[in-house]
Amino acid sequence: MQRGLDGWGSGLLGVVIFSGSLPATRVAVGGFSPVFLTSARAVIAALLGATLLLALRQRRPAKGDVGALGMVALGVVVGFPLLTALALQHISAARSIMLVGLLPLATALFGVVRGGERPKAAFWLFSVLGAAAVAGFALANGAAGTLTGDLLMAAAILACGLGYAEGARLSRRLGGWQVISWALVLSLPAMAALALATLPGGFADVGRPAWIGLAYVSVFSMLVGFVFWYRGLARGGIAAVGQLQLLQPFFGLALAALLLGEPVAWSMVAVTGLVVLCVAGAKRFA
Repeated sequence: MQRGLDGWGSGLLGVVIFSGSLPATRVAVGGFSPVFLTSARAVIAALLGATLLLALRQRRPAKGDVGALGMVALGVVVGFPLLTALALQHISAARSIMLVGLLPLATALFGVVRGGERPKAAFWLFSVLGAAAVAGFALANGAAGTLTGDLLMAAAILACGLGYAEGARLSRRLGGWQVISWALVLSLPAMAALALATLPGGFADVGRPAWIGLAYVSVFSMLVGFVFWYRGLARGGIAAVGQLQLLQPFFGLALAALLLGEPVAWSMVAVTGLVVLCVAGAKRFA
């Protein structure tokens, strides 16, 4: 019981941290290209992760773990950040945040495929209902978007769901912060080369908001958030704790409204209440 509560608490803290990712990315792409932003955030986080691994004298992963760490890197270090940065050139932060409401369903599906979890039938009912409520809210409120942006977000969600499930599976043996740190270190050579290749011609025109956005996604979205998130998934269950992501759009929308001045519909409160009920139902039957 205590293990499960600890998992849900850690997972919720991770969701709160991740909620600032898309608004911060939206701000950062105003000063940096999507490719440079993706690679730069990975390099900064990798250097921080490597420092932690060395300072705390962590053992290297087994050879059999390298492939799984590669999947984590492709999903959450490269795939999701790059695809969302590209998507945000076509859709608003508010729309992208709401579409992330489909991520818990993707995480649960990969939790079954990769993590061997078997939630009850009622769990899937609440999971699908919650995802439908969030996606329906995004479409009904007409948050600015295009087909290209929506397809990029769909690809980002699939990549992230796989990275979450694979990372949670590894975290049961290696530890949450160790998994994301090793995944970042594994991707460092390629990301450093990409960052150098896409380095802006000059930084004089890059405003302070873009730098703040880069700092947030590098430190919090790419490293600190995963410390709590992978711990939560490993201790509370991938499918179950993954449903907390249904709340992420509403935390993110609040930030988008406060920081970016983007409009948020009053109906968000009603949908949030429905989503909370879906999360509670999914938790009960996971």
